[in-house]
Amino acid sequence: MSGIAGIVDLLGGQSLPSAALRQMAHALDHRGPDAEGFHENAGVGLAWRGLKTNTIPEQQPFVSAEHMVAAVCQGELFNAQQLREMVQARGHMLRTNSTAELIAYLWLDHGADLLERLRGQFAFALWDRRQRCLMLARDRVGITPLYWAQRGNLLLFASEIKALLASGLVRAEVDRRGLDHVFTFMGTPAARTCFLNVQALLPGHYLIAQLSDKAAVPRVQRYWDLDFPDCGDERDGATEKLTDELQNKLQTAVANRMRPGETVASYVSGGIDCSTIAALAAKASGSAIPTFTIRLDLAHLDESERALRAARASGSEPVIIACDVRKIVETFPRVIRATEYPTPDTSCSALLLAAECVRQHGFNIALAGDGADDLFAGYPWFKIDRMLSIFDWLPGIRPSQWLRRAYLKLTSPHIPWSNVRRIQSLAGGHHAWLDLYGLVSMSRTRFYSADMHDALNGHIAYEDLSLNLERMKHWHPLNQDLYLGTNVHLPGLQLLAKGDRIAMAASVQTRFPFLDEDVVAFSASLHPHWKLRRLRDKYLLRQVAARWLPADIAKRPKSDFVAPFDSLYGDNAPPYVEHLLSEESLRRTGYFDPKAVYTWRHAYRSLRAQSGKRISVEIGLASVVATQLWHHTFIDASLADLPSLCFVRRPS
Repeated sequence: MSGIAGIVDLLGGQSLPSAALRQMAHALDHRGPDAEGFHENAGVGLAWRGLKTNTIPEQQPFVSAEHMVAAVCQGELFNAQQLREMVQARGHMLRTNSTAELIAYLWLDHGADLLERLRGQFAFALWDRRQRCLMLARDRVGITPLYWAQRGNLLLFASEIKALLASGLVRAEVDRRGLDHVFTFMGTPAARTCFLNVQALLPGHYLIAQLSDKAAVPRVQRYWDLDFPDCGDERDGATEKLTDELQNKLQTAVANRMRPGETVASYVSGGIDCSTIAALAAKASGSAIPTFTIRLDLAHLDESERALRAARASGSEPVIIACDVRKIVETFPRVIRATEYPTPDTSCSALLLAAECVRQHGFNIALAGDGADDLFAGYPWFKIDRMLSIFDWLPGIRPSQWLRRAYLKLTSPHIPWSNVRRIQSLAGGHHAWLDLYGLVSMSRTRFYSADMHDALNGHIAYEDLSLNLERMKHWHPLNQDLYLGTNVHLPGLQLLAKGDRIAMAASVQTRFPFLDEDVVAFSASLHPHWKLRRLRDKYLLRQVAARWLPADIAKRPKSDFVAPFDSLYGDNAPPYVEHLLSEESLRRTGYFDPKAVYTWRHAYRSLRAQSGKRISVEIGLASVVATQLWHHTFIDASLADLPSLCFVRRPS
């Protein structure tokens, strides 16, 4: 995937801090351990770290003749060959195989409209000296990260926040509203991050800074958003024909992510998503590709037997990565360091261990099945929402809306009714995701200190979301659910905590065929009953899977890959957790009520197993631990006995 960073003087021409750019690049070593490059000219500095994924080496930054345009790009353009032909047809002489060179010439020919022509997972920065213009951009669905911050007249950007902090120009300070996103969405889906004055460039967006006689003001614009047909205009057809079409698009997406000269592995599990991808990858390569699967050493969570059968269906004997509670807890500090936010999802530890195993076996590219649940309604809360909708059979009357509103109020009793209505309004109505987020948000009431509530000052995390509410009104309710998920859950948790950041911490590039542009557009066009038919999720995808996998795997219900939340704070918790949850540490950070943390930590087991309240408490306690660990890692390294985690040098 590689990594990029840069500094631009928005007044133009200022001499940049000499060491800052190299400090930023050094903080991204894990993203590009194989090569590096720099470009500095008249108030502009670009840095690149490279991960060798092909037998043909790449070198960046790319700088055009007379230094008119300079560019750095991380990620992959899966239509690179078509772009090369397009650029050459316009008379440009390509000198390298660099994606950055393609970006530069497409900019010269098309300006910001170049983004309409890119297909892949990418983030790039481009400086046009002639027009005195900086452009940053990110791929459509948010596979590849990019962050930016402004410090006086300097604009800094990087693949990861730790590179911004390593510059010595951006201070590591807390944005409590950003932390509140974790206790609302379990992720950070908005431009706001957990670091004050550090912003994420959102998926499908670009930033333009046009220099003039006075300091440029960065301007962020959206160039792509997921869209659905109006309700009633969705695509329908014969099962066999639509199954063929989806299969063909997936086969093309997989083949595009397995290019000549690359050695590619795949993850497999007991479900249909990555198992189908592994089977299609074997078809594309002409033989089975190496596969890797995680075995959680807990009987009720171990799916390795199903994963073995799925892998063997494509001719592969998978490498088994054994993971127990001890490894999850030991690895978790590295998860927080990699993701740069307090993810409460302990399964990320297992995913990091899996990525490290892939790298140890000599691979730096892995295929994964992320995105299928988001496009084809695979999550269980979609079914719950469908069942609740049976109350809405009378025309013009929707009792389920009142039931859901009452549930939201129940899960967040401190929120006044006016705010409950406001949350629904900000989300475009009450959708399936709000049932889950209501459960997560209960932790705000249980654990926040009075100071934390005061600091939020009534702010609602939903206010920070970027949703096309007007367009949503025209869609089928299920498509509204899918839209909310692809704007919140997919980039804010799934791809952030379980995708790029975890894999790149081990110098592995993960590729996601389900998030191919053509697959996304095809799924969006379909009538909802091809996604959720009665209570059968991923209906059309299961038709494809049935052609490649054993019948029981193709038909088996959705099962989330999870690790125990209470592995962080239950019996035999490690010393660092005891330090983080001590009354002294809790009071030092000021986010949580120490008495509430102590009470629930010892009382949660008395709650009925698998009940909504117990799940909510377990997620909440994991979030408390993760937040304290995040604070220790990036803000104050004195909370626990974890040497070397607060590795970023902060300015005095």
